Formats: sequence, C-alpha cells, structure tokens
Amino acid sequence: MTTTKFGLAQPVRRVEDPRLLKGAGRYTDDIVLPGMLFGVVLRSPHAAATITRLDTAAAAKLPGVAGIYTASDLKADGLGPLPCAALVNNRDGTPQAAPPHPVLAEGTVRHVGDPVAFIVADSIKQARDAAEAIEVDYDILPSITDLPTAMDKGGVLVWPEIKHNLAFDWEIGDKIATEAEFAKAAHVTKLKIVNNRIVVNSIEARAALADFDSATGRWTLYANTQGGWLVKNLIGPLFGTDPEKFRVITPDVGGGFGMKLFLYAEHVLTCYASRKLGRPVKWAAERGEAFLCDTQGRDNVTLGELAVDADGKFIALRTRNIANMGAYLSTFAPYIPTYAGTGVLSSVYGFKAIYANVLGVFTNTVPVDAYRGAGRPESNYLVERLVDAAARELGIDRVELRRRNMVLPDAMPHSTPVGKSYDSGDFRVVLDAATKHMDYAGFPARKAAAAAKGKRRGLGLAYYLEATGGDPTERAEIRFADDGFVDVFVGTQSTGQGHETAYVQLTANNLGIDGDKIRIRQGDTDTIPVGGGTGGARSLYSEGQAILLTSQSVIAKGKQAAADELEAAVADIAFADGTFSIVGTDRGIDIVTLAATQRKKAAAGQPATLLDAAEIAAIDAHTFPNGCHIAEVEVDPETGVIELVRYSVTDDVGKAINPLIVRGQVAGGVAQGFGQAVLEHTVYDPSSGQLLSGSFMDYAMPRANEFPDIEVELIEVPCASNPLGVKGAGEAGAVGSPPAVINAIIDALSADGVTHIDMPATPERVWRALALAKAA
Repeated sequence: MTTTKFGLAQPVRRVEDPRLLKGAGRYTDDIVLPGMLFGVVLRSPHAAATITRLDTAAAAKLPGVAGIYTASDLKADGLGPLPCAALVNNRDGTPQAAPPHPVLAEGTVRHVGDPVAFIVADSIKQARDAAEAIEVDYDILPSITDLPTAMDKGGVLVWPEIKHNLAFDWEIGDKIATEAEFAKAAHVTKLKIVNNRIVVNSIEARAALADFDSATGRWTLYANTQGGWLVKNLIGPLFGTDPEKFRVITPDVGGGFGMKLFLYAEHVLTCYASRKLGRPVKWAAERGEAFLCDTQGRDNVTLGELAVDADGKFIALRTRNIANMGAYLSTFAPYIPTYAGTGVLSSVYGFKAIYANVLGVFTNTVPVDAYRGAGRPESNYLVERLVDAAARELGIDRVELRRRNMVLPDAMPHSTPVGKSYDSGDFRVVLDAATKHMDYAGFPARKAAAAAKGKRRGLGLAYYLEATGGDPTERAEIRFADDGFVDVFVGTQSTGQGHETAYVQLTANNLGIDGDKIRIRQGDTDTIPVGGGTGGARSLYSEGQAILLTSQSVIAKGKQAAADELEAAVADIAFADGTFSIVGTDRGIDIVTLAATQRKKAAAGQPATLLDAAEIAAIDAHTFPNGCHIAEVEVDPETGVIELVRYSVTDDVGKAINPLIVRGQVAGGVAQGFGQAVLEHTVYDPSSGQLLSGSFMDYAMPRANEFPDIEVELIEVPCASNPLGVKGAGEAGAVGSPPAVINAIIDALSADGVTHIDMPATPERVWRALALAKAA
C-alpha cells in the first residue's frame, strides 16, 4: 500500500485483522513453555465463612501434583497483600478504610470465589482432581450482598472493624453554594436510580503464565493485561523486590474493558509457584470461574437532585451516590465513583454549583472496579435521566431544555464546578444534527403507526460528555530495522481497538513511509521500558502525541544525516513526503534509504547519525469527547418485550484519524450499554450470598440480532489541548447508550403512567411497571 492509503482521516481497514481472522493471533493461553505446569485455584463456595480446617495432605499425594499453596505458605515467604493504588480521604480528611486484600484467604473468606489454595500439577486435570481432594471445613457466617441495606445499623459487617461497612465518605464541590442555589430554585427534580452491576465477560478470559529464572532472579510473566507496566510496578513490592525483576509480556488480548488493567491474585500465584518449583506455571480461567474472580463493574445506587430556575435554566446539581466496592478494594476501586465519576457531573450544561457525596461500601461480593467508561457512564446516566424527568415535570420539550442549558462555544475554555476545564465543544450543533438525522419532528407519526399495531413506541435521547484519563506521560520509540521495516514501540496496549492501524496511519503521515513497511510493537516491559497502558480512552491522544514527538526527533536527526550525505548545510535541508532534499534543488534522499546508509556507516565504524529515536510526551490535558445518542424502541405491552428499532449516535471525537475504527468502537460501546440497560442482571441470593447469575444460562448478553444498524455521524470539533486535535472514542458508545435506551422505554410507556424504570429493563420489569401504573 502507499502512504495515501494510510492517510489521516481515511477509513483504513484494520491492518491487524487478517492475522487475527486467520487464526494467527497469539493469546496468553496459546503460549506453551518447556516443562510447563498447570495451576488451579480452589475458591470459596461461601460468601462469608471462617476456615476452621484446611487439609491438603491427601491432595498433595495425588499423581502429578507438584505443589499446593495456602496463605500460610505465602506469609512464610514474605508475600504481601494485593495493593489498592487509589485510596481516597473521607470528607473529614481522615484516610478511608483500607483492609488487606490477601492473595489467598487468611482464615476468613468474604465472597463466593475468594481464593483459598493454589494447586499446581503436570496437567490441568490432575490439578483439578487435587483441588477436589483438599478438605476444607467452613464455619458459615452471615453475609451481606444487598447494597441499599449494607450500611444499616446493626447489619452484617464484611469486616468487623469497619462500622456500617463504610469504606469512605467522600465529597466534591461547594456544598454551601449548592444549597444556596437549591434554596432559590423554582423547581427541583429528584430521582433515585440504580446503576446495575455488570459482569465484564471479555471474549478472552484472563490467564497468566509465569516463568522464573533462578540464574538471573527474574520472572517473565505472560498475561493478558491492558498494560504490563502497572502490573510490574505493583507486583514487585508485593514480593519485596525491585519491579525490574519482572518482565511482563502481553501478547494479543481479546477484550479488556478496564477489567484487565489490574493486578490479580493469579498473577502473584503463578509467579510464586514458578519460583518455588523452578518451572513455568500457567493458570487460565474458565468462563464460570471468571464470573467469580474478575472485577465487576458499576453497581451504584444514586439519589440525584436537579435545581431549575424560573426560566428553565439548570442552576445546581446535588447527588448522593452509594458505590459498591465488593469485599475488597481492587486496584483503582475508590477512584472510579469519586474523582473519575464526579468529574463529568456538569456534563455539557452550565451549572452554577454542584455538590456530590460518594459513599464506598463493602459487601460480600466480587470486587468492583473500572468498567468501560469507569464512573463517567454512571454520572452521565444520572444527569440525563434527571434532565428527561425535569422536562416532563416542567412541560418543556426535552430537546429544548437541553439546548437552553448547554455551554456555548464562545464560553470555551469552560471551567466546571467540579474542577474540569473544557477546551472545546459545540454542543448545540451536535444536538441539532442528531435530532435532524433521526427526524425528531416526525416521531409522533411513527409513534401513532406503532400504536395502530398495538405497540408502544418511544424515543429517548441522551447527550453525554466523557472525560478521558490515564497516565500523565506516554512514550514512543521509532527504530529503522535492517529488513527495511520501521518498528514503532508504543506504551499503550491494544485489546482489540485497532491501535496498530491508527499508529501506522500516524507514523506514515509523519514520516512519509509506506504503511506496509511499518510494524507496531507493544506489550513487552523489557523492550519498552515505560508505558501508561490502555484505559480511559487515552490511547490515541496520548500515544499519538508521543509518536508525533518521536517523529519530529527522527526528522531532526534525519536532517543532520542528510546534510552530511548530500554535503549541504543542515539549514538547507527540507523534509517532505518521506524525502530529505536540498532546498531549491532536485537532490534528495528518502528516509528509509538514509537510515540504511547511516546504519551501514555505524557498523563499519564510521561517523554516522542514526535516525532511531525515543521520546516521552507530557500529556498536559485530557480531552472531552461528547455526543448525542438517540434510541427508538417499540414495546409490546402484553409481554414487556422491547425491540430496538433504530439507533443513532452523533459524536464529536475531535479529529477522527480513522472514521471506520471510530464507528466500530462506538457501535461496540452501544451494544455494551444496551446490554446493561435491558439484559445484564447480576443477582446475588440475599440469604446465602451465592451468585445466582453465574453463567450465560442466567446472565443475558446482547447479540447481533437484537440490533438495527448503529448509525454513527461524526462532527469534528478539534480538541484545542493536543496537536492532533483528537479527543477519544473508546468508551463513548457505552456512556451515552444506557440513558438513551431507558429514556426511550419510559417515553414509550409514559402514556400509561410509567415515569421510572431501573436497569436492566427486562421484559418482566417492563410488564410489571405497566401493570402497576394501570393499577394506580
């Protein structure tokens, strides 16, 4: 291919797809090392219990068993607990409660699936047989899995020393100013909503393969992460050693959605067992196990209040959010509902004041952490549900109410009451384009046509605003290889988004190199010394800036090398379209040839200027992608069944480097958001604490036949805070879709008297809402 086929803003098909579609992908569980052993985790069948006896003697004697490890073994060898890297302070300035998160249960189990022992054997079958032979006696304790009642006085405590199961009581915003605005309000809309718990269910389950080299004292850990640098930096101190003792290699990854960011017990256990046994040890989750050991998402109960003045202008927002932490604090768990989530409470609206109180609560459930959007979908869901409710109560058209309250372009940069500064945005233009695209004015006719067929048709819209996040720096390195290819080493990690394609496009554009001659290298903490990984929709604007900065260094070196080669002054050398030339002449040399000549000179011991370069870019500001989702649904009132008949997204993601990839990312996010809105229901038995929806037999996932074509329209309002003008698209689809779908369902049922329904809006819930409304 030529560089023009890899040009910016071109819908280039993903360069990684042929390899993956032909089965040439290499995932963690595909890796086989000589002498490899297999690990199995014995997990607690109880939500809360004291371990009164743990006998591994008989299991250890079974054929093929190489080792069985419990908490006492890890403690004897000095291993610490799993760390939480994002603790917060309470409102009064005191540190939050942070109980230890043991790698293996230390006398007490606190959720179904809590790891109790690690069994290593020559085969996976032998390890499973040994796990079944371990004798464990439990003294079953009361458990609490219900978030709304977990703080009740006199209730069950997950940790006896932590009153009311309260992990933290945190706040942001000016409480006094907010109360003053509420006192002046002409109208206040109140809404209590549930943001339901999600089981992440990436298509590739988690896995880890550790190989300890006794000669060097170093580990190589193969794991499907979202960036091995975080894992390396967290696991080193846990072992009481330098993180540089760990090399983390991340091969192809089949989906992450935040869940694969974190340090898990299985990373530690495989590394520990490999050191003890002197052989590689692999663990790979089965799907049922993943329901019990992967971090889960969302799980908030939130009270929101919206203050509106006599002119229908939003003046203040007040929220109280109860956020489930699960039984332990995962790597970033406290950060998600606090700093991450509340940062977008202003959304696109001109609030004068905002106050948010967030309560983190322990329950006897699987730990909760970041899931696609990480706090921002929860806040956007609350705000957009409140706006629709306010429109109904005030008798103002929901589009008009939003338009009336949007921050205008001439107010940029706009500072919000929760400390964010928006650099760009033309929210009204996006809203108007979205409603025009979906023929908002023609909806009443479509509603009437559906009614003639006995169906209830509803239109729901949601205007979302995302705040991207992540590390404050990113690294890129460009090397010219001997085989004529250019290798670009990146500090992010693709989990299926299409990074390779976008980075090839950027590099081809910057250096004028044929895209077919560019290779993206990722996922090895030895060859790439630092990296911020992937999360918070940060990859393109962070890594893109690093690639741009590194390209500029390559060009600067190339000008010096070309000046020597062409016998000219550096000031007379120009670079364009992949060629260095002397200004005003036809004399020049292309960049790949120049790099090769410099390598040959260096190999021969002659003075040379190699073009290879590495740079770390400072990410001084994050970005604020935004857009309008509109859903149209039809509801069968006899059965409660919902059909999504049309869906459109009008997005401002800044400059779109590859519109094809952007549209694919948005469509995938919409599917995930729709799944949360109407299908995915994580259910724990309140008496036993058992996960009742612990397989795909009971946990419904969205399927392709449930969707119309997802229509995605891109309106480019360039980001002013980075030289590429890009914002972020990885999470946007999952942010706007839940409120759009639920607002559509409520709109469909509003004539029947339904004004509220919580996610997931299953057919049974919809049917019951209609029945209750009719009976009222």
